[in-house]
Amino acid sequence: MGKKKQKLVLPPELPPEVPDEEIEVSDEDLQFVNDNIEYAGFVSNLDTQSITKLRKKLENKEKEQPALEVDPVDALPVKTLDGKLYYRRAKERKETEEESKDGESISKDGALVKLTKPEKHAKLKKLRKEAKKQGKEEEVHQTPQAEVLDEVKKDLTAEETSERKKYKFAELGTALLADPESNIKNVKEMLELSKDGDSAIVMLGLKSLLAVFKDIVPGYRIRLPTEKEQEMKVSKAVKKTRFYESTLLSTYKAYVQKLVALQEQTVYKRVAVRCLCTLLAAVPHFNFRESLLAAVVRNISSQDEVVSPLSQVPVPLAFGRKLCCATVKSLFTDEGKHGGEVTVEAVNMIAEVVKIHNCLLHPDSIEVLLSLSFDDDLGKAERSQVDNRAKYKKSNKRKGSDEPNQLPDNERKKNRKEMMSKTRAEVSAEFKAASLAQDPQERRRMQTETLSAVFQTCFRILKHTLQPKSEVSSALGASGSHPLLVPCLNGIGKFAHLIDMDFMADLMNCLRKLAGNGSKLGDSSENSSCHLTVSERLQCCIVAFKVMRNNLDALNIDLQEFFVQFYNLILEYRPGRDQGEVLAEAFKIMLCDDRQHDMQRAAAFIKRLATFSLCFGSAESMAALVTVKHLLQKNVKCRNLLENDAGGGSVAGAIAKYQPFAMDPNHSGALASVLWELNLLMKHYHPSVSSMASTISTMGTSTNQVYHAHSSPQLAYTELSQQNESFAPPNDIKRANTKRKKGNVYTPVKAGSDINLMDQIDENEVRTKLAGHFLLLRDIQENERLRSELDRTTSSLNLYEHYKMQKKKRKTR
Repeated sequence: MGKKKQKLVLPPELPPEVPDEEIEVSDEDLQFVNDNIEYAGFVSNLDTQSITKLRKKLENKEKEQPALEVDPVDALPVKTLDGKLYYRRAKERKETEEESKDGESISKDGALVKLTKPEKHAKLKKLRKEAKKQGKEEEVHQTPQAEVLDEVKKDLTAEETSERKKYKFAELGTALLADPESNIKNVKEMLELSKDGDSAIVMLGLKSLLAVFKDIVPGYRIRLPTEKEQEMKVSKAVKKTRFYESTLLSTYKAYVQKLVALQEQTVYKRVAVRCLCTLLAAVPHFNFRESLLAAVVRNISSQDEVVSPLSQVPVPLAFGRKLCCATVKSLFTDEGKHGGEVTVEAVNMIAEVVKIHNCLLHPDSIEVLLSLSFDDDLGKAERSQVDNRAKYKKSNKRKGSDEPNQLPDNERKKNRKEMMSKTRAEVSAEFKAASLAQDPQERRRMQTETLSAVFQTCFRILKHTLQPKSEVSSALGASGSHPLLVPCLNGIGKFAHLIDMDFMADLMNCLRKLAGNGSKLGDSSENSSCHLTVSERLQCCIVAFKVMRNNLDALNIDLQEFFVQFYNLILEYRPGRDQGEVLAEAFKIMLCDDRQHDMQRAAAFIKRLATFSLCFGSAESMAALVTVKHLLQKNVKCRNLLENDAGGGSVAGAIAKYQPFAMDPNHSGALASVLWELNLLMKHYHPSVSSMASTISTMGTSTNQVYHAHSSPQLAYTELSQQNESFAPPNDIKRANTKRKKGNVYTPVKAGSDINLMDQIDENEVRTKLAGHFLLLRDIQENERLRSELDRTTSSLNLYEHYKMQKKKRKTR
């Protein structure tokens, strides 16, 4: 069979184009569309916007096609059905440069010519050279205004980004404070933002994180769950709490590490130290307090200078050191937040720092220990409770032995009582664990450990002070000072009642050596063991007396050597160099507070203090005179010094003549002298000193006179030193301007003739003389100024001539 011929099916003819306005939709068409609406869903999914855009692009391309309009004479028009004529247009030919890209060129005759490879390479080189020249010309023609505009734009963008980060910090912090558990991830984001290169953003981040952690840190230490605990099935609330605590702990650790690292940088040191101190004072009970405490203790003894990031001016780090000291003191005084554990750790760290630096630290590192407090009567209340319980048990036993045997039915009551006692014990134990009150035994243990660390540090400082001069000078350089000695002595004086008696003899021996400057009396060798100032040696004598008085019942030590040292130190005192407060305290503790004095010793000190009052300032003189008054009140026989009978009569003793240069006050023979210094002190320029001297001079030798001391040497020194700031001494008595005669001297004019003298003086004459005098002074100052300018000018000219000579010599070479 032959193949069947397939019929060719032509496509249907398209309907004629009809404008949209003429199209009419019938009711049948609408019904058909509504019935078959499922098949017309694709129409609603068509992207009409893209279709319209594509259509517009095609129309624009047709419009943009370049064409040449042909002259109507050379071309036949085309007539449309509307009757309009359209002329044909010819397209433009592409330029020869575009065709040359394909390696072809148009000849003059219109024929296409292919380029060879060398010609192509040469053309490419030319094009590259032209492009380079154009780029260089554009760079040269670029104005500096464009560069300035670029810099301004960069600055504006940097400011905008910094403002955005600030707002971001505020948003994250507010969300954290509103709901910490839900927004705990914001802390990580804040840490990431604080790693910016801008110092202002970093500081803002540190401060923001500080405020957040102070608010959201709980009142307990967080313990992360173990592996076994993590494997256990727990509720959603427990999982949420564990996630919150772990995230908080990790971010807090990263923040503390960041602060410790930033405090080593000069720009961030001030902010980092403040954040460390604030965080330690706010949450001393929380995790990683050891890192915070170590950083704060390390900054206590710092003496460097830091540059403020805002002012760029060197600022002493005394601010940071004082802030750290205040933080440590607050930890010592307020132990309710941490239960005393931080106190033990801080004292041990300070002792370790002193040991590492060989006692060469700032005095503030030891002065903070003076804020410690120890409970001497701790545990007495509990001992009474234990005794009462024991008595109660004994009385119950006695009652049980006297009573007859109970019936077996009463055994249930006994069991109930036992159960009640057990439950009460358990409840009391749980209440004790949950309450803020600390166990007395634990508190006593911590205080013992703290006290041992304090005394260990103090004794180490005393031992270091007693080292020979050669060893100390090699460690300290030329100064050879002992910065920690004064706060160490203050600490020993404050806690003297807590020192063990086994160390008391060694301590007094050490203080005796320090008061004698490491050498015996009369030995002024240069290689003495220590070189202390007068104030430090006086402080050693004061501490020895404090230790003696606090342990008066247990000690039997002679303090004669300290009196001898003090007697000699009075003459070595200098007002501007040494501290007057220490001297006044020595007067009070060693002379006024002592119960009994030997008559020879008291007379020697009275005489020396009276001589001392003539040489120094009004404040020191007032303190000395108050001490003299105290000694004369206690020792009635020493009032013989107020009489004019030199030699003392029967009271003078074995020494008949006063020895002012004697080293020992008992061998000075002061009872054989007279207090003639009071006559001069009564004419003192300060009215308080003169009135005190006149009061002392009126004291008699009768035993029935009683004098009450109204002030101590310390109080007198403080009051007079404050008065001296606003005190002006009175003017001298004016003298008459009389002519000198032969054999006569100037006679003073009485005070009553001052008015007549003022009347005789001519004001105009005085005014002219003063004007001439001040004019002469002004001329002298002007002459000195001109001479200094002339000297500077001549020196600069000589220097210029010398420079020209050297320049000529170089040219000749």
